[in-house]
Amino acid sequence: MIVISQSLQVQEKEGPLPASIEAMPRVRISEEESGECPICLVEWDIVVHGVIHGFLVLLVVVVFSLCSSSCQGIKLPYMTSNVEEVSGKFFYYIVVGGGACGCPLAATLSEQFSVLLVERGGSPYGNPLVSEGANYGLSLIETNEFTSIAQSFVSEEGVMNHRGRVLGGSTAINSGFYSRASEDFVERVGWDKRLVREAYEWVESKVVFRPSELSPWQSIVKDSLVEGANLSFNGFSWEHLVGTKVGGSIFDGQGRRHTAADLLGAGNSKKLAILLNATVKNVIFHANGDGIPRAVGIRFMESNNNGDETYEAFFSDQQKDSKSWGDVILSADALSSPQILMLSGIGPLEHLECYNIPVLINAKAVGEGIKDNPAFSLLVDSPETGRTDLPQVVGITHDFQVIIQSVIRYISSNETRSRVGAKLTYPISKGKLELKNTDLRQNPSVRFSYLVEEKDLEQCVEMGRLLEKVATSIKSFLANPHNEMGKQSSTKEELRKFCQTNVKTFYHYHGGCGAGSVVDENYKVYGVNGLRVLDGSTLPDSPGTNPMATLLMLGRYQGIKILEERNQALVSCLLEFDDKYMLNFGKSGLY
Repeated sequence: MIVISQSLQVQEKEGPLPASIEAMPRVRISEEESGECPICLVEWDIVVHGVIHGFLVLLVVVVFSLCSSSCQGIKLPYMTSNVEEVSGKFFYYIVVGGGACGCPLAATLSEQFSVLLVERGGSPYGNPLVSEGANYGLSLIETNEFTSIAQSFVSEEGVMNHRGRVLGGSTAINSGFYSRASEDFVERVGWDKRLVREAYEWVESKVVFRPSELSPWQSIVKDSLVEGANLSFNGFSWEHLVGTKVGGSIFDGQGRRHTAADLLGAGNSKKLAILLNATVKNVIFHANGDGIPRAVGIRFMESNNNGDETYEAFFSDQQKDSKSWGDVILSADALSSPQILMLSGIGPLEHLECYNIPVLINAKAVGEGIKDNPAFSLLVDSPETGRTDLPQVVGITHDFQVIIQSVIRYISSNETRSRVGAKLTYPISKGKLELKNTDLRQNPSVRFSYLVEEKDLEQCVEMGRLLEKVATSIKSFLANPHNEMGKQSSTKEELRKFCQTNVKTFYHYHGGCGAGSVVDENYKVYGVNGLRVLDGSTLPDSPGTNPMATLLMLGRYQGIKILEERNQALVSCLLEFDDKYMLNFGKSGLY
């Protein structure tokens, strides 16, 4: 006899669940009656009251199909900053980091499974520094150590950088320009092209907008890219194309920002809980019988609390076979994800021992190979509007090596300035990330090794010449422009010196948990089970004009891949169980 019982979607050790999270039934096939089928412990939106062999497998496929198409909503899921409401609870998946990748990932996984999303910052909603394009740049100025929505950090080279510390991540503080990765990039990293396109379109249907017209400043920039840089105009396109083009934006026609957090509304609000203002200290592991450590949960603290009190959250059914568990997925950004791995005992042995961290896996590649795109910008006098102007146009050189854009943003609380900037798309200089301490709320030590390789410096010189041409073209439209380079630095040595002394960033740092060195092709961390990394730390290069579009896509893309993986495992399990059941049924003389 097959026994089917129900259990809560989010189990608890003690105390009631938050009222906003409805307990969902799950089909459970009793181990005692079924001969142990742990993968079958998955969540459903319906309760199956009776099954027969053959029809059960068909039902599995149908239910998953229906859930994938129907679990779409506009209501944001339950959010709380009260760690007590989450401490000790059980979930199928735990996503650490509610940024560009983590939000669509959590939303997608919640279509079928209970998900906890942990974000170290607060909510972006109701904050004009986030929502209003007219305020762009102010969040990068008004920073502090632990609570500001943008967290500043300085690389070992002395270059100022920023990262998001709010639900939505850097999509809540950036300039909002949206452009897909090139087809070459997608092919190089081995992604499924059809699924990539579908994931991009999913994102674009929810939080991305096509400009109805160019602003006066962006029109000047467009003409200057065409005239000065000889980059022909391609009109509007989502794609990464050589030339000058108009791209998408996460700012709508009224100048209001739509962050990655908005994508959470597309998830199943009954299965998705979001913990805000909580910093994960480390991943919790248990030893398995096979000798491979298995992630079972996370340990976290209140972000604004300097005390030693910590809390924990776990996977469902820890007493069951670990094949039925989900994963901890680090989507905390290219700085925090390597940090969390190291604080969890996964990193270079000698470095971890310096901080008395018990070594779980001697993973020398963690923190290695982190990169940033060397960039510099010229300040120019724009029409004195005193208002911000967000990028709508981009210039992409014929070898895809240089990206040029312009923006007008706040440089102080009461002053805006125009910048025309360029970055190297594919630097070969690589850096290194290491711990400074064991407090994840603080920035690690990171050296990007800007322009260390001679090839990067040579390309920066060419980038400088190109930017000079664009600036010269802009002069024909503006009176009394100000150029940081003074009179044209046309000699090679002048440009080399300018590059070395004025290197800046577009905030597109990436790497440190590379695919093939720290994680496999499915973003599973080598040497352990139940742990993945999915964010910019896994990228070999910054895709497209900037990584935002591709990280948003990747969260949706990999969420679907994980669901497909679980579905296939479930069907295989049911087929195996079906064979065993019918064999035992035949032995009883009834078959």
